[in-house]
Amino acid sequence: MAPPALAKNDPINIVGAGVFGLSTALHLGKRGYTNVTVFDKQPYDSTLYSYFTGCDAASADLNKIIRSAYGSQIEYQELTFEAIEEWKKWNEKLAGGEDLPPGMSSSDRVFHNCGNLSMTDGDVLPPFEIATIKTMEDCGHKDTQLITSDTHHAAIAQKRGQGGCLDPFQRKRRGKSSLGVLDSTGGVAIADKACRLALHKARRHGARFILDPTAGAFVSYLTSNSGKVAGIITKDGKSHPAALTVMACGGWTGSLLPQLDNLCEATAGSVIIYKIPRSSSLWDRTSSANFPTWTYKMRDGAEGGLYGFPRTEDGYFKIGYRGTKYTNPQKQGDGVERSVPITRWTEAEKLKQIPTQAMKVLKGFTEEYLPELRDEGIDIETTRVCWYNDSFDNHLIIDRVPEQDGLFVATAGSGHAFKYLPIMGKWIVDIIEGIGMDRPAVKAWKWRVLGEQTPINVLMEGSSGVRALQNTRLTTDADMKLRSRARL
Repeated sequence: MAPPALAKNDPINIVGAGVFGLSTALHLGKRGYTNVTVFDKQPYDSTLYSYFTGCDAASADLNKIIRSAYGSQIEYQELTFEAIEEWKKWNEKLAGGEDLPPGMSSSDRVFHNCGNLSMTDGDVLPPFEIATIKTMEDCGHKDTQLITSDTHHAAIAQKRGQGGCLDPFQRKRRGKSSLGVLDSTGGVAIADKACRLALHKARRHGARFILDPTAGAFVSYLTSNSGKVAGIITKDGKSHPAALTVMACGGWTGSLLPQLDNLCEATAGSVIIYKIPRSSSLWDRTSSANFPTWTYKMRDGAEGGLYGFPRTEDGYFKIGYRGTKYTNPQKQGDGVERSVPITRWTEAEKLKQIPTQAMKVLKGFTEEYLPELRDEGIDIETTRVCWYNDSFDNHLIIDRVPEQDGLFVATAGSGHAFKYLPIMGKWIVDIIEGIGMDRPAVKAWKWRVLGEQTPINVLMEGSSGVRALQNTRLTTDADMKLRSRARL
């Protein structure tokens, strides 16, 4: 049965002002909906989506990878091409000084087309990269995926201003393996600025935002006598009626919507951040003009799963690890353990540093691939865990909640949704309106249960699982000091 149609002036609540919530609010406004309110407990108007000012959401970050390389998954490949065109338009409007958000200028950019390099330590390309090249060529995107060992591709990269991005770690000069594939269409999104821009655009299209630890914090649903979700109640005790409530809470979604059990779970990536000084030999080399976003052995288990970025304008050089996706299972009110985000900002005494396994792999990589950091005495500036919401199959979840009228969910970014910020909401509003439901991506995002297929992500192992943070040794401040003294 088709969902009930929404009138353009019907109240719509969105819980969460990250990538899903921002994009949904923006495109609801573009589609003519006039009564949209977004709630979030984080005061983004003052923190500006910066991790360094205490933000703890996945979307609140320095930067995110943009890549169109997806193996044989054409639906995500083509979705990324659509998004990249919009990222470029956002840049053009910024450059033209059109309707700038507070605190941003015409020199700001939210996307840098520096490419995304997928690296391996072997001498044969992995199946995923081979599949990507074939799929790209079959879809008319020839010469977008550049093999680092191919002289013709090297010439293409040079012509596009991406020559240095084929070997950013200068492996050839050291006589080391440097095989990989540069997705020349990709690059880096400046995450905090992109969120600020999306927030500004959504407001310009009529969305209202309540961003406050009390007034914006979701507590429970409003329900009608028939059991329909009729809005939300926030921490200040106020009721906010709505014809439709959209839950877009990132890593918190699973604990706020128990129906998602065994479909998705909050998991943590581990991040180290260096601060490269302007005097360093790495300053120019690691800029987005010369250095790509990159991934390393992303499908090789606990000893791989690395990714990284060019330095920021302030010199922050971020490297992340997802080889082991950590969890934080906590018993909820109904007695079920669900993983919930925990950061140095929310519970500092519980989480001082990242897991030692993550630190070992990350430091092993930098010692081998970027020894200049050690040679120049550049140490880790800070660490963090970054929480995502992973589905069992890495597909997003965008659908009405079964048997729960008035409730919709947009979540399970699974570490790859941010790149769709400019356009994701258009697809979400289509699904809300029942448009184009036979498209492959929309089918993949429907509410589902694990069938006979082997899951990509094993979920809800609970507090006895080896990935649970309570069973994991964390790198302590003392460990960091010992490492610094050993280097000296």
